[in-house]
Amino acid sequence: MNREFSPCCYIMANRKNGTLYIGVTSNLMQRVAQHREGFYPGFSKDKATKILVWFEQHETMAHAILREKRIKKWNRQWKINLIEADNKDWLDLALDFGFKRLPSLVIGKK
Repeated sequence: MNREFSPCCYIMANRKNGTLYIGVTSNLMQRVAQHREGFYPGFSKDKATKILVWFEQHETMAHAILREKRIKKWNRQWKINLIEADNKDWLDLALDFGFKRLPSLVIGKK
């Protein structure tokens, strides 16, 4: 993954088949760190969506935003199918980028 400007659409979860957060960013690593730290108050922090379960890079931010908006309109099962197409076990993809494993007590808790 290009660590420079890289528009991405991504999905974070709090556990397998749990709460989903769909977002867009130009810096996925920074954004994952913010989710894990509960940096911003609101839905993501309240629901502890700290596990990166899916992401997709795009050529432009406009394309990433369009993809995010489309996915947000999907029904839940389509979103789950999207995740499980490449990540059947809902593994934390952030581990592949050097993030530490989350303690099991953190996952799914506020």
